[in-house]
Amino acid sequence: MLAIMPRHKGTDHLYGDLRRRIAKLTEEAERRAATSRASFYIRKEGAGQVALVGLPNVGKSQLLAAVTSASPEIGEYPFTTNSPNIGMMKFENIQIQLVDTPAVTGKDSRVWLNNIARNADLIAVVVDLSNKPVKQVETTLQELENIGIIPISTKITEATIGKRQRRMLIIANKSDLENSDASTKQLSSKYSAQFPVISISASEGNNIEVLKSGIFTALEIIRVHTKSPGQKVDLTDPVILKRGSTVKEAAEEIHKDFKSKMKYAVVWGSGKFDGQRVGQEHVLQDNDVIELHV
Repeated sequence: MLAIMPRHKGTDHLYGDLRRRIAKLTEEAERRAATSRASFYIRKEGAGQVALVGLPNVGKSQLLAAVTSASPEIGEYPFTTNSPNIGMMKFENIQIQLVDTPAVTGKDSRVWLNNIARNADLIAVVVDLSNKPVKQVETTLQELENIGIIPISTKITEATIGKRQRRMLIIANKSDLENSDASTKQLSSKYSAQFPVISISASEGNNIEVLKSGIFTALEIIRVHTKSPGQKVDLTDPVILKRGSTVKEAAEEIHKDFKSKMKYAVVWGSGKFDGQRVGQEHVLQDNDVIELHV
């Protein structure tokens, strides 16, 4: 209408009113689109984000309830989870975020998985040991590949080009049911060379602490504790770093100016002896204590 409206003094008011209406409608549309995009994104919290994925009725929601304080809806019927549920899992002195996603074969699951699984630090494939678990893993991995997500690999092939690679593990749930041991052996035989396979019972609480430790290991992170010269170390709030990180990377994570101003560091844990003076390229280990001198 603006394109065909004649411009003269008599139409100035109408022209201005139309421009304001168009601007308002455009702003509202952009706001709705932004809200829609945000609804499919789960902000990371804690030391890492783990996406729980799998087929219907494998016990993902039961698992989330068993290891966090979350209270997701739990049912015997399929597709109980229609939108993501989030909980924080305590492991020793850190918290790890778990995201229970809708079943991978659900009608709208791709909308959620496209964002959550791509953003997650680790994907936990949850299977039911009582119902052909090897086939469940195959189906889940195929559904993930259909949206461009594959297990992390050191080999670059034509199949990996353009795909988002993610660390994964398998959680074999319902170990309290009959024949679960045989199913676990089948899973381990097929996949243990590629993924960690951890057998649990979310409903009975079996092997939950082993699972927590396994998730922490699979995230490939370390905890580093800092202390000021002459002060006691605080072990309650560690710095989270990637496994293999150096003193220099730790200093940068603590404060952006520390990397350039640091003279040396003193390390307790991974040094040849406690209180060893080390350089910036010293590789840190889990639960090291470092004292930075700038």
